[in-house]
Amino acid sequence: MTIAPAPVRDTGEYLGSLLSRGSVTVLPQVAGYVRKIHVKPGEHVAAGTVLVEIDAREENAALTSAGAQAASARASLALARKQMSRAEQLNHDGVVSAQELDQRRADVDAAEAMVRAAGAEVSQRRVALSNNEVKAPVPGVIGDVAVRLGDYVTATTPLTTVAKANALELTVSVPAAPARGLAAGAPIEILGEDGAVLVDSTAFFVAPEADARTQLVEIKATFDNTVGLRPNELVRARVVYRTGEAMQLPLVAVQRQSGQTFAFVVVQRNGQEVVERRPVELGEIGEGGYRIESGLAAGDRVAVTSLQMLRDGAPVVIQPPAAAGAKSPSASPSKSKAP
Repeated sequence: MTIAPAPVRDTGEYLGSLLSRGSVTVLPQVAGYVRKIHVKPGEHVAAGTVLVEIDAREENAALTSAGAQAASARASLALARKQMSRAEQLNHDGVVSAQELDQRRADVDAAEAMVRAAGAEVSQRRVALSNNEVKAPVPGVIGDVAVRLGDYVTATTPLTTVAKANALELTVSVPAAPARGLAAGAPIEILGEDGAVLVDSTAFFVAPEADARTQLVEIKATFDNTVGLRPNELVRARVVYRTGEAMQLPLVAVQRQSGQTFAFVVVQRNGQEVVERRPVELGEIGEGGYRIESGLAAGDRVAVTSLQMLRDGAPVVIQPPAAAGAKSPSASPSKSKAP
């Protein structure tokens, strides 16, 4: 392969955790016995779907009583209004005094207040009755249902979870030193077990302070989950600190002896192509290999195959790739024409 400047990235791989901001633990708002369970684990539900019913006989009785009191208050109001109307007519005829008319008007006001109070009590009882139906607060997937029919639950008893897994948040903690140049918008990748990139995202949050105990800086990114990842899952995450250009030497082209690093460079000598064993200084390892600090220049051709057959000064013939999928040509000794 020919050495040439190529885009490089300063990266670091860390263990990240996934979180769904739409995931909630469902708790009842009332105490009672579980009467009916409407969902199963793994079921997709919409917001407002009834998940669990809690025994509501006591709330039904209270609502019936409140309704009866409201009906009685309305009847009292109707009577008070009739008496006031009669008193107004009699007062106009001079039979009833103004004081008695004022009393009838006060009775009407009191009856109206009783009607409003009774109506508020009915509304309150209806709300209390609706709380016996535990509904999904967000759309998502039902987790494990932790209760069974007949279980007694209170306001602190977890019933199940609803996970909204189509949008996830990644949290990664990185060392403070390399994170000094990071800012919102820094590229972050989630990797599979084979190292392939599953998700590309960017950081929307970089903690302004390092953790005093661990000296790590927290970074967060969000992404649309289209690859089947799950909330609370631990994943491999790659953080890109900087991007630029540099020359790199593939790992397969590196030779080491007595602590010195070498590469076989193809050069012209006496009209013939030979390999020259050249010492090189290498820097950090990146995605494309080692960074070249010195020893090689742009345009140099280095051998990346048949290295076990090469020696310093040996003539070689550059062979074309053996298959369309080959990444680079090979340098073989001239006495061997095998690619």
